[in-house]
Amino acid sequence: MLRTEEMLLNVGPQHPSTHGVLRIILRIDGEIIRSAEPVIGYLHRGTEKLAENLNYTQIIPYTDRMDYLSAMINNYAVVHAAETLMGLEIPERAEYLRVIVMELNRIASHLVWFGTYLLDIGAMSPFLYAFRDREKIIDLFNELCGARLTYNYMRVGGVKWDAPEGWIDKVKELVSYLRERHEEYLDLVAGNEIFLARVKGVGRYDRATAASFGLSGPCLRCTGIQRDLRKDQPYSIYDRFDFDVPISTNGDCYDRFFLRMEEIRQSLRIVEQAVEQFPDSGPIMGKVPRVIRPPEGEVYVAVENPRGELGVHLVSKGKDKPWRIHWRRPSFYNLQILPHLLEGENIANLVAILGAIDIVLGDVDA
Repeated sequence: MLRTEEMLLNVGPQHPSTHGVLRIILRIDGEIIRSAEPVIGYLHRGTEKLAENLNYTQIIPYTDRMDYLSAMINNYAVVHAAETLMGLEIPERAEYLRVIVMELNRIASHLVWFGTYLLDIGAMSPFLYAFRDREKIIDLFNELCGARLTYNYMRVGGVKWDAPEGWIDKVKELVSYLRERHEEYLDLVAGNEIFLARVKGVGRYDRATAASFGLSGPCLRCTGIQRDLRKDQPYSIYDRFDFDVPISTNGDCYDRFFLRMEEIRQSLRIVEQAVEQFPDSGPIMGKVPRVIRPPEGEVYVAVENPRGELGVHLVSKGKDKPWRIHWRRPSFYNLQILPHLLEGENIANLVAILGAIDIVLGDVDA
C-alpha cells in the first residue's frame, strides 16, 4: 500500500475561482480533500458600522459596493427598509423603473456567473459571449444613471432619475435580443459532454442539508424547495407580474447551473411585462421630507438577490442616521456549506463546486 502524507494547500484569495475575496485552507491526502476551512475578511469594508454615521441617502453608495454585480438590488434593499419603517407610498412610475433595473441587474449578474464559471472550469468562448451581452445592459444603466457598476440610483421614496426619452424602447429591444442569445448559451454549453462530466452529480446535497445551512437562492431551489421572496413575500410591485420560480431536485452543480440560466428567462418575462405596463407619465419620487427620519422602531425586510436572500435589519431612534443596521448577506450563508461539500471530494472538483455555489464578489464580508 502506498504511504502518503497529508498536506496543507491554500486556495486563494488570489486564485481565479475565489475571485479575490475568499481563501480556502485545504487539508489534502493525495487527490482527496480531507477538510476545508473557508477564510473570509479580505474585502471587509465595515459597511454596517460606517452606516451608523451616515444619513440614509449617504448609505446607498455603500450598498453598491457590497456586491457590485447586484448593486441595484442592494440599493433597493436599504431604501425599502427605510420606506417600510416610514410607511411611504411610492409612485407607480418609480416602482416600475425599480423592477426593470433590478431584473436587468439580475440578468447581468447571472451572465457574469455563467461566463466566469465556464472560464474557471476550462471554457473560454462562453465568457466572451456573456460579457458581450452584459455590456448591453450596462450601457442602458449608464444612460439611466451615468454609472456602469455602482449606480447609486434608488432613493427613499422613489428613484433619482427618470428614464430618458427612448430608453424604455431600448429595453424592449434588448429583451428580444437576450432571448435569442439565451438559446445560444444553452446550445453552446448544456449538451457539451466535457461540461456535463464536470458538473453532473458533483457537489450534491439534499433539501434538509440546504435548509440546515440557511442556503437561499439557486443554492436552495436546486434541492426542490420553491422559495423566492418575490413570490413568497412580494415587495415593490412583483405581485403584478406573471413569472415562474424554477426548481430542480438533484442538488448538484448542474442543477445550480440550470436554475441560474432559467432565472434569466424568467427575469426577461418580468422586464417584458413591466415595459408593457410602464406608465406614460408621473412622478418618480413620493412625498418625502427633506431630512429623512424614520420613526423610532425596527424592521427587517428581505429581497431576492441573484445569490439569494438579502436582508436588512434596520433599527431607528427617530434620527437622521440609523442607530443600527445589519445586512443578511446571501453569499456569507451559502458558503458555509463548503466544508461539508468538499470533505472527501477529489481536488479536481473544487473549482466546479465552489463556482456553482457562488461568485464571491463582496457580500461575503460587508
